[in-house]
Amino acid sequence: MAGKLKITLTKSVIGQKPKTKATIEALGLNKIGKTVELPDNDATKGMIQRVRHMVKVEEA
Repeated sequence: MAGKLKITLTKSVIGQKPKTKATIEALGLNKIGKTVELPDNDATKGMIQRVRHMVKVEEA
């Protein structure tokens, strides 16, 4: 069974490419410091990989 990941936005989306902004929004993040818990699956990991320079990821 897959676990959960805690994802925290650490940098602003201002000045980022539209695809990056859309990925951050799809993860459910909208403010710096906001944390969401998402399932640890391939789709989530792919989104995290695209924005890895802007988020902090921990196992929940």
